[in-house]
Parts: sequence; C-alpha cells; structure tokens
Amino acid sequence: MHLDFYAAHGELSDPGKHAQCIDRLPGDVAAMAGVVRGLLLHDYYGGELYGQAPVEFVAQSRTTLPVEERLTAVLGRDSAPLDTTRAPFERSVGTCRDFALLLCAMLRQHGTPSRVRCGFADYFGGPGWEDHWVTEYWLVHDNRWALADAQLDDAHRHHLGIEFDVVDVPRERFRLAWQAWRACRAGADPSHYGHGEATGLWFVEVNLARDLNALSKRETSPWDSWRNAKPADRLFDEARLAQGDHWAALGEHVDERDFPGAGDLALACRTPPPWKVPV
Repeated sequence: MHLDFYAAHGELSDPGKHAQCIDRLPGDVAAMAGVVRGLLLHDYYGGELYGQAPVEFVAQSRTTLPVEERLTAVLGRDSAPLDTTRAPFERSVGTCRDFALLLCAMLRQHGTPSRVRCGFADYFGGPGWEDHWVTEYWLVHDNRWALADAQLDDAHRHHLGIEFDVVDVPRERFRLAWQAWRACRAGADPSHYGHGEATGLWFVEVNLARDLNALSKRETSPWDSWRNAKPADRLFDEARLAQGDHWAALGEHVDERDFPGAGDLALACRTPPPWKVPV
C-alpha cells in the first residue's frame, strides 16, 4: 500500500495543467533528472559555477513552489518543451528541495513511486554533513528504494569531484534525518550536521520534522522557520530528546516498509519543537 501512496501526487507535486508536458518526457529517472537540471539552477551554486549571476536572477524568490506554479513560471518565460535545456541564468532559481520535488513530481506522473527526503549529504566539500534534500524512488527490478540528486549537474560533479551515479546515490554518502539523529544520540558530534553556522542537534531535529512531513507528502510546511530559532530554543531536555527518538523511529519504520500511514506521520509533528512559529 505504501508504494501506491507514493505513486500518487500530493498537493505540491501535482503538475495540474502541465501534466501532459511531463507525460511527453522519457520515463527513466536519469533522463528526467537531466530535464530538471535544464529547468532549474541552484540559488547559490548557480553563481559559483556559471559565472556572475545577473541581478534579476539573484532577486528571484527562493521559496519552494508547488510544481504546477513552478512550471507555469518556467513555460511563461520560455514556452519550449520541458526537455529543452535553458541557458543557466534563464532557468528558474531553486534550492535542493525544488530539484527534489520537481523530479519527484515527474516520477509520480510516470507512475513511479517516489518521495522527497530530507537529511544530510557529505559530498559538498565541507568537513561534515550538509543539510540537503534528494528524491527517493522505487527501483522495481531491484525491489528497493534508491536516492537521486537532480541538483548535481556536470558543473557540480566537476567542482565537487563527484564520481558516483547521481540517480543512485550511495547510501553512505547521504544520511536521512532519522539516521543522523541516531548517529548523534550514539555519540557523533552534532556540530558536524547542519547548514553554514546553523549546526547541532537542534538542526538535526529540524530535518527530522521536515522529513516526516515530506514522507506524508507535505514537502513544505508553513512553520518551517528554523532561521528564527533563538539560543534557548536549541537546548534539549529529556522530553524533547524522547520526542526526537520517537520521530526517528517513525522514519526508520517507513524505510523498513512498515508504513505507519500519512495520518500517523502528520500526527507526529503536531507536537511542535520550540522553533515552530504558530500559523
């Protein structure tokens, strides 16, 4: 049943009026990841890898959009078929979550069970594990879930020295949020997990909640405002640690195919961490 759940669109992944545009694309994941890379450019790496970004590119919003809205903007700017690669700074600006969500939408549209995952990657050149989002999809012939990182184009791979298959990312190179939480609880240094100066167990908790929401097909949340976390919000008591352990167990159950159901996943996140801003 969980495969059927992830083969169907969620509110954010539904391409709506652009479904036929995706239907025309080749159905294999490598080709679709290439299409995604030809439509999106990372908000940070674009300027790092493709030269000085024009002001209009830098000024674009980095808000994760529903796929239908994203494709409306892309096709409004250039009506060419989706598999026509746009020039780098003619692409839509996005973050890793946008790449993951768009690939997930394309895979679901072609009937492949897929889901957006939040965790930490070790392949961005830093000393630790970088906050990151990827797409997880079902490989029927191998009877397993595989990870695809649609953000990693040729420029990324050359810059970062990446040689692995970007549509079958080795599991030891990407830690799902629940795996990172478990590692920290077992003695790993939490300061090695995060984004820029935002590191620590509290940030692993952020990704735990975000991953559970993505697993319930809520790939963004209005309370995802971890940048507002104050120093006092980053302290843990036993109750908060126990809550994190429970969330990690839910994530593990999903990965072991003991699917608890979208309702249970959503219910898990109703007890908000301190950094949740009421909406």
